[in-house]
Amino acid sequence: MIYLQLLWVFIKIGVLGFGGGYAMLSLIQHEVVDNYAWMTTTEFADMVAISQMTPGPISINMATYVGYTAGGFFGSLLASFALCLPSLIMVYFIIRLFMNKKGNTLMSHLLKGLKPAIAGLIFAAGLSMMNAQNFVQIGKGENNISIVICVLAFVASYFFKANPILLIVLSGVVGYFVY
Repeated sequence: MIYLQLLWVFIKIGVLGFGGGYAMLSLIQHEVVDNYAWMTTTEFADMVAISQMTPGPISINMATYVGYTAGGFFGSLLASFALCLPSLIMVYFIIRLFMNKKGNTLMSHLLKGLKPAIAGLIFAAGLSMMNAQNFVQIGKGENNISIVICVLAFVASYFFKANPILLIVLSGVVGYFVY
């Protein structure tokens, strides 16, 4: 039964997850943590961190990790395959459609309409990661170093175009010494 659930969940995420891995985070969290309770919010946050550090797309890494946690080795293969299958099928048909409808204004308008939806999904994923498990010791009069690290990393990245890898390493070093 777990294999059918994994297949269904990750095919659904693969169909609905426009915008890449980070846009899929909120969908994956909803299914994995809220609906099926295959892991806790803390475990999910740890999985996101590990998935970002390992090579490959974050969504595939997360599907593999969730599949392994819920159904072992076969579960990891099934979840990864199920996540990719809708994209492979859609890309095949979209390529065929684009080849037949080159220069069509309706198609260009549809693609322009997807951009705000993708931005909204990425923003929702970012907001879903702003929880007590990722921002420890938040409160009045307490040590709010997590918020300071977050704000400084945002400012350095957005306004000063700092190297993201350097920001990740520096944040990790600060977190190691503070926590």
